[in-house]
Amino acid sequence: MNNKVHVKTGDEVVVINGKYRGKRGKVLEVSPSEGKVIVEGVNIVKKHVKPRKMGEPGGIIEAESALYADKVQLICPKCGRPTRTGSKTVDGKKVRTCKKSDCLAEF
Repeated sequence: MNNKVHVKTGDEVVVINGKYRGKRGKVLEVSPSEGKVIVEGVNIVKKHVKPRKMGEPGGIIEAESALYADKVQLICPKCGRPTRTGSKTVDGKKVRTCKKSDCLAEF
């Protein structure tokens, strides 16, 4: 399996299919081995939590669950649109670029 994911932690993304289609959020966590990401405010599930210490409350909490990285698309920080990314070398460092023809921003 390819252990490469096109998004990084902290990127702004939009969900492109499924129940949460069109919803935007920030990437909280990336798991390249599974090919999944956790996005803020997307794929909310309810978890039953047991109290761990004396006096600590248990109950049902809502938390973000992982979804496949293929279902999200990066949002360009310059033009603000969902885009595919390319890469080029600038001063010996590899940078991601926006593939929109009228933008071509580096980030």
